[in-house]
Amino acid sequence: MKRNLTTTLVLAGAFAVFAAPSLAASDRNASDCISITPGAPDGAASVDGGVERAAPAASPGKAAGSAPVSSWTAGHKFRDCPECPELVVIPAGTYRMGSERGEGDEKPVHDVRIGYPLAVGVFEVTFGEWDACVSGGGCGGHRPDNGWGRGRRPVINVGWGDAQVYVRWLSERTGQAYRLLSESEWEYVARAGTVTARYWGESETGQCRYANGADASTDFDWRTGCNDGHARTAPVGSFSPNGFGLHDVLGNVWEWVEDCWNGSYAGAPTDGSAWLSGECEHVVLRGGSWYDTPQYLRSADRSWDTTWLRLYLVGFRVARTLD
Repeated sequence: MKRNLTTTLVLAGAFAVFAAPSLAASDRNASDCISITPGAPDGAASVDGGVERAAPAASPGKAAGSAPVSSWTAGHKFRDCPECPELVVIPAGTYRMGSERGEGDEKPVHDVRIGYPLAVGVFEVTFGEWDACVSGGGCGGHRPDNGWGRGRRPVINVGWGDAQVYVRWLSERTGQAYRLLSESEWEYVARAGTVTARYWGESETGQCRYANGADASTDFDWRTGCNDGHARTAPVGSFSPNGFGLHDVLGNVWEWVEDCWNGSYAGAPTDGSAWLSGECEHVVLRGGSWYDTPQYLRSADRSWDTTWLRLYLVGFRVARTLD
């Protein structure tokens, strides 16, 4: 079975990088750098030891003060409320999901059709947007922090269950159907019409223009030669967008998606829906982070972890069904 994100980091020695300065190296372990909170966060119903997926809200199909959804075209940007994430309308289309040159879990390569109206967060959910949920009485009062800055930086140390609580709050706040992306939707919007390993090209060249990965601003042994100026997370929008107008789809933070983990694409949905069978105690993570090498900053790369994991490399992006 493919290693999960946490195991990969432990083997790479990641946790020693952020351990408390007072600890001897021999005493450092994952718990110094990772917040693991078993069970459902406050405000979420527990399902088989996990967290209930957000139920769609009734959607009037119109953002406040906007034209009818039916008149929106691909590339249209909007917000449903002042504290809501900015969304962009994504064009429908078909693409090839996976990679013949990638790892085994990226196969078999198969066609997926996204044939329905969809809007996706232009940016990863920020601390500011998360804090609005907490201030509004939602998100279980959880205020994660790693001391790197808040505001426009992507929220981190939030589990898959926390993300579900946030999209449920956002749906109730707006009356719209917010949710996480499915894995196939995620790869579709990451590729943004490209067939190369990354949305800026086949090689890692150009990474520092488009993605916050392990670069020369860090002291990591696996850093790349370019310098993007951000040794940890970067404020969202610091890097150039892809062809659909989305920022940081690769790099900055790993993003939770809706799907259960499956070790290959054999039997995967081809209509853009989430795969809700398989190893559902584990869920999929996509996109890589500021800590990662170019190997992980690929549109087809996949990882997984437990639903209750809270980690400084992980955040999420929202989607909204358009009726």
